[in-house]
Amino acid sequence: MNKSSLPRHVGVIMDGNRRWALGKGLSFLEGYKEGLKRAKEIVKHSLKVGIKYLSFYVFSTENWKRDDCEIENLMFLIASYLRAEFNFYKKNGIKIIVSGDIESLSEEVKSSIKDSASFSKNFNNLILNLAINYGGRNEILRAVKKFVSSDFDLESLDENTFSNFLDNPELPDIDLLIRTGGNIRISNFFLWRIAYSELIFSNVLWPEYYNNRYIKDLECFQFRIRNFGR
Repeated sequence: MNKSSLPRHVGVIMDGNRRWALGKGLSFLEGYKEGLKRAKEIVKHSLKVGIKYLSFYVFSTENWKRDDCEIENLMFLIASYLRAEFNFYKKNGIKIIVSGDIESLSEEVKSSIKDSASFSKNFNNLILNLAINYGGRNEILRAVKKFVSSDFDLESLDENTFSNFLDNPELPDIDLLIRTGGNIRISNFFLWRIAYSELIFSNVLWPEYYNNRYIKDLECFQFRIRNFGR
């Protein structure tokens, strides 16, 4: 693998946790727990090869339609996992940031997000962006509201300026978007930042998406010719 031609920013839609659990006769919670193990492995390998930005789709604005018990378990996992990994962030120099409508979450989840972000704010080996209560359309609408409430001159608005009103404006566009689970759609994932992303749709369910699969997808990216309209 040629490290000089790797994507700078990888986005991952971690689809298939529930189907994996169902196929194993396990609860959805066990599927999410196994999915967390894969996510940590992908983070480690991203660090190893030198990827700078990694965005995971953790919980979408549409996921509130799911069963209340499932949502409660998932929120508990998010909060407890964020708090349990402080040593991992420090050891590997991982900075945690979160995209999404955070203020709509419970106090417990908001507190774990803020504590993780504060603890890791000075680390810079890898920026791990967690999309929680996130939707691409929702982000753009919130950005519009921020712009309208600002003093910025509408006539001088351009794409670069508008990007400053998005969540975490320091994030570059996503170079490679990987979706596991076999579905061929983007599900409202960072609509602004995937305008020129290379897309890879994997049939592998997320809990079975091991490093060897990730390596193949990174290698596949290196053979893509990116013209950006030229």
